[in-house]
Amino acid sequence: MSPLPPSLSADWAVTHPTPTSTVVLVGMMGAGKTTVGRRLAQVYGLPFVDADAEIERAAGCTIPEIFSRHGEAYFRAGERRVIQRLIKGPPCILATGGGAWMDAQTRQLVRKHAVSVWLRAPVHVLLRRVHGRGGRPLLAQGSPEDIMTRLVGVRYPVYAEADIIIDCGDETVEQGVQRVCESLSEHTHPQKVPVTLAQHSYEVLIGSDLISRAGAWIAPLLRQKRVVVITDDAVSALHLPRLLASFEETAIQTDVISVVGGEESKSLTTYGEVMTRLLSLGIERGTTIVALGGGVVGDLAGFVAATALRGLPFIQIPTTLLAQVDSSVGGKTGINSPSGKNLIGAFHQPVIVLADNSALATLPRRQRVAGYAEIVKSGLIADPDLFAWCENNGGNVLDGDPTALAEAVRRACAFKAAVVAADEKEQAKQNGRALLNLGHTFGHAIEAELGYDGRILHGEAVSIGIHLAMALSVKLGHAPAEDLARLDRHLRSLEMPTSFDWFEESFSSQTLLDHMTRDKKMQNGRISFVLLHGIGKAFTSRDVPMETVRNLLINEGCRP
Repeated sequence: MSPLPPSLSADWAVTHPTPTSTVVLVGMMGAGKTTVGRRLAQVYGLPFVDADAEIERAAGCTIPEIFSRHGEAYFRAGERRVIQRLIKGPPCILATGGGAWMDAQTRQLVRKHAVSVWLRAPVHVLLRRVHGRGGRPLLAQGSPEDIMTRLVGVRYPVYAEADIIIDCGDETVEQGVQRVCESLSEHTHPQKVPVTLAQHSYEVLIGSDLISRAGAWIAPLLRQKRVVVITDDAVSALHLPRLLASFEETAIQTDVISVVGGEESKSLTTYGEVMTRLLSLGIERGTTIVALGGGVVGDLAGFVAATALRGLPFIQIPTTLLAQVDSSVGGKTGINSPSGKNLIGAFHQPVIVLADNSALATLPRRQRVAGYAEIVKSGLIADPDLFAWCENNGGNVLDGDPTALAEAVRRACAFKAAVVAADEKEQAKQNGRALLNLGHTFGHAIEAELGYDGRILHGEAVSIGIHLAMALSVKLGHAPAEDLARLDRHLRSLEMPTSFDWFEESFSSQTLLDHMTRDKKMQNGRISFVLLHGIGKAFTSRDVPMETVRNLLINEGCRP
């Protein structure tokens, strides 16, 4: 193979900046890891390291001799130690042996400290490239084609957990190297928001196109390589094929249960139907439930996971802004009853949350508004910097700007993770997780009055609810009127609902109060309100006179 022309190397060096962490090449024998790796090192001006050569140097003998004298297990242990040492050193291009990536500890280490690239090639290409070469102990134990085919069947689903996948065939080395360079320059690790609880911890991953690589992120966390995806009909048409392809690539056995979209699916009837179908699949306690969809799907699937076989592992893949910033984080799951919203449920924390920002591109603006209201709510509760960020960036979020959306999700999830970590099951006597209900006492009452029929989205009800909560706080003398004006100015500038004028329907203040008294946050016959001393200063109170609330609702446009 000819070397890279000097001009081509210079062009690539300008176009593709040098990686700041080690690039680990994985793949079968014959995939071209050494050849491509040497050229990559030349392009980037980084050292090239062949892990097998390092192992032989450390052992003082060849790899076939290590296999012959000590066996494969001994070799793999030494291989892992060498890769661990190299991966924690200065950036380099590291070519690994075909079996190195099969070690779970090695994969975890690489994912944390480096970027992995799988050079994927079909069996016939691999056989052609290794034909006549010595030093392949695994192929010396029978028919090379049979052994290679078997190894590919075992290893490729694990190789698919690499950060980047490059298909290799009959292209030139230069073409292959250029494709690797382009993929490395485009690759970004997702942002991670840790949720650390007393008995359980997990991460919220935020990034683009996570659904297409969901299998790679999920596979290392599964007790059993089997999942049941619960989704709805609309979401499945948009996102399910990519998710299933990623599961197939990583050899995750998958079943799918789809429900009708909308709040009506958060019902005892749908819950029963889903549970019956789930149990008929012969699930085990290692089977994981994957929720693919918005808040309704997440709440329903989470409650199914919490109750099937007394608890199954659960993964959230939220596809709406509302679900990404609110319902997918924190472990609240449940369904509605005729008496009120979310009155039947359980706390059941997920194993991981994949917040794919690219999924938000399919949302209409109304859905983004619904999610954005929860972000504003977070700023109002205890993060005035987040509220100020919203004032400066809210328009970009609602316009679907990917950078603004990613930052909004990160900020909101980080805020909620901190609140949940301090009060996971909402048991704090003062404030705590209950503060996350800001605007929800009013919002849930509005939703209940409309019968959860889609005329108002949950986030739209919250938008009105946070206005009413601030207005009530001003009326009670807790918050300054200028903070109410500031909140309303922001919401109205984005054409978000703030009052009952948004509806064609006429609301009865008494009926709304009746709905509030059926809220699950009632205690000793008193309604718990989340109020504000101002922006970023929320608190809970059970000492709010109902006549004051009634008068507020009438002043806001309700009937007596």
